[in-house]
Amino acid sequence: MASSMSGMPGMPGADTLPPPGFSAYLTWHPDAFFLAASILAVALYLFGVARLVRRGDRWPIGRTLSFLVGMLVFVAITCTGFNEYGMYLFSVHMIQHMMLSMVDPLFLLLGAPITLALRVLRPAGQGRTGARELLLALLHSRFAKVVSSPLFTLPLFIVSLYGLYFSSLFDSLMRSRVGHDFMLVHFLMVGLLFFWPVMGVDPAPHRSPFVIRILELFAVMPFHAFFGIAIMMSDSVFETAFANPPAAWHLTALSDQNTAGSIAWAFGEAPTIVVLLVLFVQWARSDQREAKRTDRKADRDGDQELNDYNAFLAGLAQRSGDTSSVES
Repeated sequence: MASSMSGMPGMPGADTLPPPGFSAYLTWHPDAFFLAASILAVALYLFGVARLVRRGDRWPIGRTLSFLVGMLVFVAITCTGFNEYGMYLFSVHMIQHMMLSMVDPLFLLLGAPITLALRVLRPAGQGRTGARELLLALLHSRFAKVVSSPLFTLPLFIVSLYGLYFSSLFDSLMRSRVGHDFMLVHFLMVGLLFFWPVMGVDPAPHRSPFVIRILELFAVMPFHAFFGIAIMMSDSVFETAFANPPAAWHLTALSDQNTAGSIAWAFGEAPTIVVLLVLFVQWARSDQREAKRTDRKADRDGDQELNDYNAFLAGLAQRSGDTSSVES
């Protein structure tokens, strides 16, 4: 990662940055670790798509575009001024947190990278273990079942908010750039783990019915909203790392903290609505596929299931008639 640097405001580094603003946030400040990881991820994804195309298989262009947008968002958050000002302003740090945990995972997961890998990787052959077999073993492992369960993902998502910001852990991590970058990776991983079984695009060891997945989304919203409101309503600065922004920036730590709270509150609803729309579309398509499967089965067996059901009703009616005759 980038070289270690104190994240405490007022230290050399913050004073060298111009006053915060939209143009300053979008200024190119590449982080070697994040940039290299992004280039590698995009290269592997595009290599997989190209291999499928050369093989004569189809891969939805929408998935490719979604993954590329997700990687673009990731680079924009980690390799620009956002990552510099995120060391000194709570509001900018909160933008990073919310984008990496609530927005970026949606684009990356809609790109279906696990499905792509399973289609590209070839079986190693009988009695051999290759990359595809290892990936399948991981997907079916007890570890994957645990980390994809809502009993794990929901508490992890909540603890990542309250356990981090309402404890001394946050200030400890903010003492270095490495600690701050570690948090960014953590935010992305938490978002991916939470939305992976909910989105239902890639295969997952734990896949709840659509109703349960919708309930999982709504279960997070109150905790997210309360977190943002708690920050907005605080009349004291509770993160030492952001207590003293440079005077040249003409803002107070408390006002910036209130802005961070409003950002956290706003991001709790918009991505949830997007995921709900995706789930409703998937639900409708699932019902359509089930209806087509039922129609094809009926065509093959002459609608035997319906005939059996009608015969069952007829039998009930006959027994009812016989009983009536005996009673009379």
